[in-house]
Formats: sequence, C-alpha cells, structure tokens
Amino acid sequence: MSQFLPSNVLYVDLSKHLYRIKNRQELFQEYIGGTGVATQLLLEESEKGTDPLGPGNVIVFAVGPLTNLYPMASKTVAMFKSPHTGNLGESHAGGRSAVAIRSAGYGAIVIKGTSKSPVYLAIHEDELFFRDAAAYWGMDSAQTVGRVIRENEPGSGIRTIMRIGKAGENLVTYANLITETYRHFGRLGLGAVFGSKRLKAVLVSGRKIAPVADKKLYREVYENLYNQQTKSSALQKYHDLGTASNILVLNELKGLPTRNLEQACFENAEEISGENLGEKFLGRRVACAHCPVACIHLATLREPYEDEPYFYKTTMVPYDYELLYALGCMLGISSVNGLLKLIDEVENWGLDAISTGVALAWATEAVQKELVTKEETLGLEPKWGDYKTYLKMIELIVEQPNQFYKQLAKGVDKAAEKYGGTEFALAMGGNEPAGYHTGPAGYTGFYTGARHSHLDSAGYSIDQKAVGKTQELTPQNIADKLFKEEAWRQILSSLVVCFFARGVYTPDIVTKALQTVALDFTEEHLMKTGEKILQEKYKYKFREGFDFNKLRIPTKILETESPHKKIKKETIEEAIKQYADKIKT
Repeated sequence: MSQFLPSNVLYVDLSKHLYRIKNRQELFQEYIGGTGVATQLLLEESEKGTDPLGPGNVIVFAVGPLTNLYPMASKTVAMFKSPHTGNLGESHAGGRSAVAIRSAGYGAIVIKGTSKSPVYLAIHEDELFFRDAAAYWGMDSAQTVGRVIRENEPGSGIRTIMRIGKAGENLVTYANLITETYRHFGRLGLGAVFGSKRLKAVLVSGRKIAPVADKKLYREVYENLYNQQTKSSALQKYHDLGTASNILVLNELKGLPTRNLEQACFENAEEISGENLGEKFLGRRVACAHCPVACIHLATLREPYEDEPYFYKTTMVPYDYELLYALGCMLGISSVNGLLKLIDEVENWGLDAISTGVALAWATEAVQKELVTKEETLGLEPKWGDYKTYLKMIELIVEQPNQFYKQLAKGVDKAAEKYGGTEFALAMGGNEPAGYHTGPAGYTGFYTGARHSHLDSAGYSIDQKAVGKTQELTPQNIADKLFKEEAWRQILSSLVVCFFARGVYTPDIVTKALQTVALDFTEEHLMKTGEKILQEKYKYKFREGFDFNKLRIPTKILETESPHKKIKKETIEEAIKQYADKIKT
C-alpha cells in the first residue's frame, strides 16, 4: 500500500546540518496526510513549553494522498508553534509547493534546530544541500531573493521556492513565508520561525510520479471533479472577481469592519470593491498548480519614475478580500493606488496582511485617544485614509527602531498590554481577525477554531444564513454547527484540498478518491477521523497552555452593530462553553 501514499518523511536538523528519510506509512494510513499527519509530527518532535523562536521549535510541511492526482488538491499545510500566539501555528499555501514536495517523493518535511549562519535548503528528491544564504540575508525585497535563488539553483520545472522577507529575519511575530511570489503561508508567524532558525528559504524540486491503485476509478473520479469544478457557478465567482466580491456583499449586509470597527460599513466600498478593481485595474489571473479555477487576481500598479517624465514602473500586485479589508476599509483607505502600494509593501517585507492592517488600525485609534504619543510613533500621526503614513509605519514595524514598534511587531494584544486600549484591540485567541463582523457565530468561530481563523469553521457563513432568523443563533446551535464544520475541514486539510472546493469534495467523492490510492474509508470513518484530528490539535493546544476560560473579548465588537444588531457577550461566552464541552481535555 505504501507505494500509493506519500509516506516518506524528510527530517532535517539545521543545528548539525544533517538529514534523514524515514517511511511513516502508519501515520498516513491513520491520519491521511496534511493536517492530520502534521499534527502528529508536531506532537512527536516538539517538547512541551518550547520557545517558538528557539531551536526546539519544529516546522512541519505536509501534503496529502490526493496531491498531484486531483484538481484543487494542491495545498501544503505548515505546522509549528506560533510565536504570535504562543500556541498552535498552522498555515496553508497553494502555488507549487505541494506538487513539488510530492514530486520530490515526500509526504512531509520536518525541520528543527537552528543554523549557526544563514542558510537555505535545496531539496532535490533524495539529495539535500545546505546552501550559504549570507548574501541573501538583509535583502529588502523577498521577491528579489526568490528571483536570485531561482536563477542560480538547478531543478527548474516542478519546484517551489519558499522564502522569508526582512520581517521574518527581524522576528516580527506575524511575518509570513512567501511561495511562488503571490502565495503565502500567511498567518501566525511562520516567517519569524524561519528567521529564528536563520533559514532564509527552502527550495524543493522533483519529477517523481504519483501512482494510483485503480486507474479506471481514478479516471472516473477525476472527470467528475474536473467537470464540477469547471462548471460550478460557486467556483466561477472565484475566477471572475475572486473573494474581492465580498466587499460589496458584506458592506450591504453591514458586516464590513471599517476604521478599526468604528462602523461595519464603508462609505467608499465601491472604490475598493472587486468589481471596480476588476474593471479598472485587473492585469491578469493566476492559478495554483493543478487548479482550473485561477482565483489569484493581480492588479496593475502604475507609478511614474521621479526623474523620468512619461516613464512608468508597472507592478503586479495580488489582491483578495482579506487584503482589501485589512489594508483598505479597516484603515479608511479608498484610494486604490494607495491601497495597492500598501499591499505591495507588505508583500516585499514578508508580512501577514491581516495582522498588519489590524495592528495599524489599533495604532491609529491609540494615537487618537492619546494613549500613544508622537514621540513614540517617531513623529508620525496616523489618520484614517492616510496611506503614506501607513507606508512609513509598515517599514518601522519591520525595522523596530524603538519600543513602540517592537510591541506593534508582536501584534495588537502585546501592544495593548503595554499602552492600553485593550477594549479596541481586535484579536481573538491572540490572532487578529479576518474581515467578518457578521454576528455571534463568526466571533465564536474565531475564538474556538484551532487556528483562531475564519477558515477553521466558517462561522461568518452561519451568521449570514441566519439573517432574519435570529432565533437560529442560539449558543448550542452555534457550537454544534461550528464543531461539525471544523471536524470536516480537518479531512479536507488532510487531503490537502483547497477550501474553495469544499462543495465539490463531498464525503462520497472523497471516499472514492481515497480508494484510488488504496485507502479504504467509509463516510462514517471519515467523520470520526476528522473529529479525532481536531481533538489531537487541542491536545497540543492544551499542552501548550491554551485555556477556553482565558479568552479575551474586546468590547469594540459588542458596541458596533452587526447584521444581527449588537452582539451579546453572553451569547459568545456560552457558545464558547458549549464548544469547549465537545473537546476532550
């Protein structure tokens, strides 16, 4: 059976510059791949209480049994201890990372230790090289690093180059890891973990073929999935406008966080909408490997050269809903050029866009309320809509020249602990939220999700479906729906499937797809496995000190009306309690 599963695990020790390969077939048979396997490897390889920025922290990359075989099964899961929350760190990315790892012959890569000097890893199937990266350390642009490595490293074709920017080197706790220029392991600070290990990049290349056990069934399942994905109206929207289409939808619903949630609708939403960007700025669409949808939208940012009249630099800037929210309406910015410049700045430094935007929004309100002085901001006075000041502040967050910016580089929780303003410091479980002020289910999802992410259990969707049916949003009902959805998403992220395809990868289709790689799961077994993986995640979280009873609820989210009017603190607290009761302690 092992020949049909990507069950080889590559173990890398940066401290000793050694590596080994071990077949872990039993893990992939029980936990499928991706999230399921990565959670077990994290539990195995990391000690309780390890410093997230110390050599004992572990980075796990894992792919799934459907990788390289089926469309939209092309994500990589990264698992680590987050320097941002001090607890479970998990981030997913598309691009070519998953197909490269599987093509190199691996189901997972485990990296531990700390290199004495900057290095990057070059993994070419069964060979691994520890390359000197001293010349790349300190480069201002992560894009330049990727380009230089790409030109100097063999293995073109099926390969990935995952690298950090200066934010990761400087240990900003929400620094990201960039892959294929426009894709990221964005949340929870994987970039800072790379930086702490003096690991600038990981390149993986390979040309190994993923075999199948039943070719006839494989062709049937593949054709079914491909046809659904190319003909689905739900997926068509991701191609046409992308998630940027959410701007006007949520604005109309009055669920769009604006100016650090002073309000939940933006008077200039039309300007930064997916419709306006698509009509006036869209330059091209890009797809992850093995994806027929092409949801990555790139805008053209055209800027004049200062000393050359009528000469312009054109930059392709990726945008989606979360970036437009966090660096747009959350900061009161309606200038599309200004917004694109902010996105491009975040891209170059290697920062998570959501945490960056929410941190800047908190800082703006803190300055307004005179909790932070101009001396502490180094003379800058952030104001809603002033993207030029925000551009300067982003650089200072990365460079951290004084105590204020050092705190801001740790996120809003840490900044508010020192300067005050916890009531408007928007973070749930230590992680800054995505752009959904939709109601109690959305926020309960942020608090209870293992990653404290909207993608854990899609609470915002529960809120939106219940508009006009408020009686459905009881704490028990919210908890039941969130738990069921998050348990199923453990299966999707173990396969590893893009969540945009969740409506296509249904339980019956998944069981058939797994049969083609000689894994025999019933639908009931799948559901139980999803719950088991979720429980294992919480096993790690509890081990590292997570406590449902210590979650902080900022009063700001209770004061601003949502589509369900004002959200009651008691509803969120009771829903969290009901959810916690489902988790084994």
